[in-house]
Formats: sequence, C-alpha cells, structure tokens
Amino acid sequence: MRNFRLLPIAFAFLCVLGTADARPGGGSSIGSRGSHTWSAPPRTSITPGWARPMDQSATPRPSPNYGAPGYASPARPMPSYGAPAYRPSYPVRHPFLSGFAGGFLGAGLFGLLSGHGMMGGMTGGTSFFGFLFQVLIIGGLIAFVLRMFGNRRQNQMSGSPMGMPSSAGAAPPFGNNGGSTPVTLTNDDYTSFQRLLLDIQAAWSAQNMRALSNMATPEMTGYFNAQLSDLASRGARNIVSNVQFQRGDLSEAWREGNLTYATVAMRYSMTDVTTDSMGNVIDGSSTEPVTVTELWTFVRADGRGNWILSAIQQAG
Repeated sequence: MRNFRLLPIAFAFLCVLGTADARPGGGSSIGSRGSHTWSAPPRTSITPGWARPMDQSATPRPSPNYGAPGYASPARPMPSYGAPAYRPSYPVRHPFLSGFAGGFLGAGLFGLLSGHGMMGGMTGGTSFFGFLFQVLIIGGLIAFVLRMFGNRRQNQMSGSPMGMPSSAGAAPPFGNNGGSTPVTLTNDDYTSFQRLLLDIQAAWSAQNMRALSNMATPEMTGYFNAQLSDLASRGARNIVSNVQFQRGDLSEAWREGNLTYATVAMRYSMTDVTTDSMGNVIDGSSTEPVTVTELWTFVRADGRGNWILSAIQQAG
C-alpha cells in the first residue's frame, strides 16, 4: 500500500525533471546558423562568456581541424610543412623488396646451419667466406635499391621549397570566413527581432503550430513540435507569459548567397510555468518571473520575406 501512495509523488517528480526549462527551445542550443553553425558567436556585452555549442542541428558537424594546416583528407594528403614527419619503417614502405631479401638471407642461413653452406654450393672451410661474400653482394643490392628509391622521392619533392605543397586546390577553411560577408542592420531589423521574441513565446503558450511555422524555419518548427508533443504525451502544458524584453545586443550579422543571418543576444524576463492536465503546477511559478539570456539567430531571403527564427543558443 505504501508503494502505491508514492506513485503520484514519483510521477510528479518525473514531470518536473522532464519539463525543466520548458520554454521554447527547452533550454537547449538548437537550430542552424548557416556556415557559422559550429562556430562560437562573438561575445557581446550581455553575453561575455562563450555560447553553448549546438545540441541539435540539421547542419552536419565539420570534421575535426577541417581546413587547418596538416589536416588530412582523402582529397588532401597530409603535408610535411618542413617539420619532421612520421616515416614508416622500411618493411612497411617496401614490403616486396624486404620480404625478398629476408627470404634470401633466411634460406642461406638455414643452409649454413644445416651443414649445406650458404646456398648449398660451398662446404667445408670455404662456407664461412662464401657466406660473407654473398652477404656483401646482397647488402650492395639493397643499398643500390634504397638509393634509387630515395632519389625518386627527392625529385618528387623538389617542386616546392621544403616539400611544402602548393596552396592551389587546398580545401577552404570552415568557420566564420566560409564565404560569408558582414552586413549592417537597421533599426527596423532590431524591432522585428524583438517582436518575434514576443510572438513566438505567445504562439508557444497557445500551442499554435501554424503560427510558429510562419515565424521559424522548418527545422526550428520541427523542434518546437517535438517538444510540445512530448509535453502533451505526459499530460503537461507549458505556459510562458508576461514576457518583458530587457536588452539586446548584436553578436554578428552576415550574408551567405541570397540569405542574410543575424545572431542577437537577448535578455528577457517571463513567468514560466508547467501544469498537468488538471491545471496543477508541476514546474515553475506563475507569480515569480525568471530572467533568461539567449542568443537567437534570425534569417531572411534578401529582397523578399520577413525575418524568421533559425536557431536558439544558450549563453554561458
């Protein structure tokens, strides 16, 4: 009986764990910022620390050190840049030659130890001198082959100083300079950002997916839909009200092709409460406001359309 009495408490505790930071975005870093998605937004006066990297994004994560000197890819082999580089051992570089020589010497030594001479052709007191003579011949052949391969490799590297490859055809760096151009925003743009902040919070509280889809990219709309569906599956609902915009600061604005992006640090207060199907509060407070600082990224097509939300990142 005692276990059954604890079930409502356990259910409420699980709801609280699942609905903390239940505002739009769920307190996570989600969305895309074009080629800047995996780059840290520049710091602002209200976000002096680094923003948290994306937890979810439709933009593929770049390979580690992509475009950096020394990064190796199938289309871009690792250069030496004049620094000592790893050089595989001779058997690894020339497996056929080393195997042939090793087998040749091995057969001779086996013959000597078995009493048949180095190659079975010398016996008695002359076997030792025959062994030395054949070792010298084999050593000379190996040295000649090594010198030939060394000269060939040196000729291949002589096209540039210190073996440094030409920059032509090198992979472009991935980051803030990946084909983007800084742009200047107007006061109307900042007014649009502030209005979107308020309207998205209202549409979220009303669970109005149609309105959210008109103010956010399909990617962000998908995240919102998944979060609201998760709340509904547990009989919970999150309501954000009394949203008060306090301060905003531009982090960066840039253009990529026909798209313009703007990442803005915004600080705002609100009442954030989550209730169950009976209206009982299971998380947050309807009377005590909380203050949140986030970086919102907006995007629009140049010459047409309005700004829409493309990413939310948590500050610090």
